Amino acid sequence: MGILYPYCRVMSDHCTQFSNSLSYCNTSELYFQRRNYPPEASRRLSIVRMRAAVVVAALLAAAPGAQAYASMRSGASRRVASSRVLMKDFPKPNVENTDNYRASSALTEKLKSLNGKGGSKKVAIVGGGLSGLAAAKYLVDAGHKPVVYEARDVLGGKVSAWQDEDGDWIETGLHIFFGAYPNMMNLFAELDLHDRLQWKVHKMIFAMQQLPGEFTTFDFIPGIPAPFNFGLAILSNQKMLTLWEKIQTAPPLIPMLIEGQEFIDAQDELSVTDFMRKYGMPERINEEVFIAMAKALDFIDPDKLSMTVVLTAMNRFLNEDNGLQMAFLDGNQPDRLCEPMKQYIEARGGEVITESPLKEIEVDPDTKAVTGLRMRSGELVVADEYISAMPVDVVKRMVPEAWSTMPYFKQLDNLEGIPVINLHMWFDRKLKNVDHLCFSRSPLLSVYADMSTTCKEYYDEEKSMLELVFAPCSPIAGSDVNWIAKSDEEIIDATMGELARLFPTEIAADEKWPTTLSQGPEGQARLRKFAVVKTPRSVYAAIPGRNKYRPSQESPIDNFSMCGCFTSQKFLGSMEGAVLAGKLAAEVVASRAAGMPTQGVKAVQDHVSEEAAKVQPKKPIGIKGDSPIAFGGGQSFSSKAEEELKTFDPEQLVKLG
Repeated sequence: MGILYPYCRVMSDHCTQFSNSLSYCNTSELYFQRRNYPPEASRRLSIVRMRAAVVVAALLAAAPGAQAYASMRSGASRRVASSRVLMKDFPKPNVENTDNYRASSALTEKLKSLNGKGGSKKVAIVGGGLSGLAAAKYLVDAGHKPVVYEARDVLGGKVSAWQDEDGDWIETGLHIFFGAYPNMMNLFAELDLHDRLQWKVHKMIFAMQQLPGEFTTFDFIPGIPAPFNFGLAILSNQKMLTLWEKIQTAPPLIPMLIEGQEFIDAQDELSVTDFMRKYGMPERINEEVFIAMAKALDFIDPDKLSMTVVLTAMNRFLNEDNGLQMAFLDGNQPDRLCEPMKQYIEARGGEVITESPLKEIEVDPDTKAVTGLRMRSGELVVADEYISAMPVDVVKRMVPEAWSTMPYFKQLDNLEGIPVINLHMWFDRKLKNVDHLCFSRSPLLSVYADMSTTCKEYYDEEKSMLELVFAPCSPIAGSDVNWIAKSDEEIIDATMGELARLFPTEIAADEKWPTTLSQGPEGQARLRKFAVVKTPRSVYAAIPGRNKYRPSQESPIDNFSMCGCFTSQKFLGSMEGAVLAGKLAAEVVASRAAGMPTQGVKAVQDHVSEEAAKVQPKKPIGIKGDSPIAFGGGQSFSSKAEEELKTFDPEQLVKLG
C-alpha cells in the first residue's frame, strides 16, 4: 500500500469522477445483454464491472500523483537525452508467477514423465529453426531420438544470423524477449541461460510524430501489480492521449476479461481498425498506439491486422505484472541460443545436422503414411515419426500428391508469410539513444534499437549501430509500395529520411542519401555501412479471418506432425509461438508412443473440406534453389536470390510504388 499512498490519498477528491466512471462502465453491459449470458456469466460480469469501475476511479484519483510522477520522469528523460547513454541491465523480473508459466512447466514435466514409456522412437524433424529445435529438445526429454535436418549452414530459421566480411553479425530480425513469453522463459531456465538475457527497465518508448527528435514513455512503476501498473503507465503519460480517450479504451476490453480466449479468437474476423469502430474507440488511439503496436506484433498496419493478435498480447500484459518488460539477448542468436539447444539435444542422444535440404516426402500410396524423407543428397531418411518444422510457404511446396486433396493440408492455401525487411546501419559516431527498444511510429519503420548500447556483443561507446524493422513493406501488410522489389539503396535512402526526423540535429546532410539534404549544419553523423536483409515470407500474415485455418500440430497422417509458429497455438507468430508449437508437436509424438490419448486433429472449416473434395491431386512444386529465401529465411539480396525468388514467388518482385 505504501507505494500507492501518494496516489490513493486524493481519492476523496474524485467521488464525482468515480460515479461517472461507474456509469460509463455500465454502458458496456448493453453488449452482454445482447449476448444473453447465463446467470453465472452475469455474476462474473458484475464482478468485472465493479473491478473495472474501481480501476478507472483509482486511476482518475491517481491522476495528480501520476502526473507529478510523469513530470519527474519526463525531466529525467530530458536530462538523459542530453548526455551519453551507457548500457544498464536490470535484474530478471519474476516471470514465473503466472498461470501460463505454470502451464508451460507442467507440460515440460509431463514430457519428462513419458521417458521410457513405449520405447524410444527415432523422429526425423525437417527444419532447424526455434520450433524444430524446441521439438527435438522436448523429445529427448521424453526419451526419444530426434534428428534435426536443417537445409542451411546456420540454425535458427527466422532468428538466424551470420557474419559479414568485417566480422559484424547480420541478423534476420530484431528479436525481443518479453516477460509474457512463458515457454521461452521456461526454456531459458531449463537450459540455464537466464544470464544471457539483458533485461531493460520496465517501460515502453515511443517517438513523438509531431515533435521530431523527442520521445515519450509508458513507465511501469515497480511494485504495482497488473493491471494497475499498465493503467498507471498509460495514465501518467501526458503526451499521447487525453484522459477521456484513455478511459474510452477500457470498456471494449471488458469482454476479453470475461470470456477470455473464446472472445479473443472470435475477433479474428475483424481488423484492429474494424474493432475500434465497432466499439466506438477514439480514432486517435489508433494513431497514437495501435499503429505502432500492430507493426511491432506482425509487421502489418492496423487496418490489415487481425484484432485477435492485439487482444492476445493485451490479455497477457493486463494479467501479468512483468509481461511487458523486455530483454535483449546478449549476443547473436545462433551462438547464444541455438547452439545451447543443439548441445542439449546431442548430449541426450539426438542429432542436429545442417546443410541437409529435403527433396521430397515419400509416402505409402494406400495408407498415406510417410515412408521416408528423400534428401537432395539422394539419402533416404527413415524414421518412426516425422515432424515438419518448415515455414508454411515451404510446407505448401512440399505437400505430397497423395495428401494434396486432404482438407488438413488444403487449408494451408489460406495462409502465407508476411514480407519484412530488417536493417543494420552503422554510423561514424554515437547517436543520442536509449538503452531499450523504441517504437518509431514512423510510416516506414516499426521498431528499432541502438544495438551498440543494448547488446553486450555489439557494444560500442563511440559509434552507433541501429537495427531497424522496415514495415509494412508490401501491399498485403498495408503498404502502397512493394519494398521487397526495391533496391537496397532505395530502402536505405527512405530510412535515412525517417532517421533525419528521429534525430533532426544529428544526421548529416549527405549527397549519397537525397532524403537527408534538408538537414541543417549541426548534423554530423554519417552512415558508414549498412546491410539490408529481406525475408519475402516471414511469420504467417495474421490478417483477419486466417486464425481458423491454422492447423493443429497433430495431422491425419499417423506418423506425421507439424510445428512452426503458423500452427495452432495461442501465442501466434512469434518466437514464443514457435517454441510452444515445437513443444506441442513433441507432446503429440511422445503421447502417441506411450499409448496415451493426444489432443486430436483440429477441425477443418466445412468450405475447405468441400473445396478439397473437388480438386484434382497435384504434384508438389518442391524447393527450388539453395539460397536462404528458398527455405523461408532472410538474406541480403543478390541477383541469384532474385532469380530464385522469381521461380517460386514472382509477385514479390512486382514493382509497385
